[in-house]
Amino acid sequence: MNSFTEIVEEIKSIVSADFLAKKIFDKDVADILGITQMNFATMKKRNKIPFTELLDFCAKKSISINWMLYGQSPESLVEATNKFYMVKYFSDVSASAGGGSDVECEEIEELEIPEQFVFMLGGERELKNIEAINVSGDSMEPTFSYNDIVFINREKKDLGRGGIFTLRTEAGLFIKRIQKRIDGKIDIISDNEVYSTQTLDPSEVEVIGRVVSRFGDVD
Repeated sequence: MNSFTEIVEEIKSIVSADFLAKKIFDKDVADILGITQMNFATMKKRNKIPFTELLDFCAKKSISINWMLYGQSPESLVEATNKFYMVKYFSDVSASAGGGSDVECEEIEELEIPEQFVFMLGGERELKNIEAINVSGDSMEPTFSYNDIVFINREKKDLGRGGIFTLRTEAGLFIKRIQKRIDGKIDIISDNEVYSTQTLDPSEVEVIGRVVSRFGDVD
């Protein structure tokens, strides 16, 4: 797989015509991908590729994500692109990125995803652990928006390294960024700064699974 630095240089080359021969800087690529310059610099240093933002960029530019990541030509991907996988989709379940959400009925469907998306979910071996639900509310914007579909790995429940998780509290079902405190309690953080951070005891939180990726509104 190409490194994040190599991908950044490819993006600069792709958008060069839009900049009328002006020099393109990393901050310009960060703006194009919709990533803050601070997060962009951290990702580049750690070679952490922002797959969701990169997929959106490739879609807008009609570029194969496999070409961007692996240098594979579109022609070589025709057969693979036509291959799809299924994951469990709880179409009537909405985890709140806002004030709390819950459901009494869980209608299970199958959600079709293209092969090139599978690696973002951890590969074929992880698909048995993947479930998809809906997002409601705005407390996790711009990371997640209303009507996004998020993919949860129900085997990944360790909060030690933090991250974004689906969890249940007495207030309902939530999608939140989690951070463990030194005192053992859990900070439940919203990416939208309008919402305040909550702190709960681990006994008050049921971790459903780690959010590993998302689809935008598929309606």
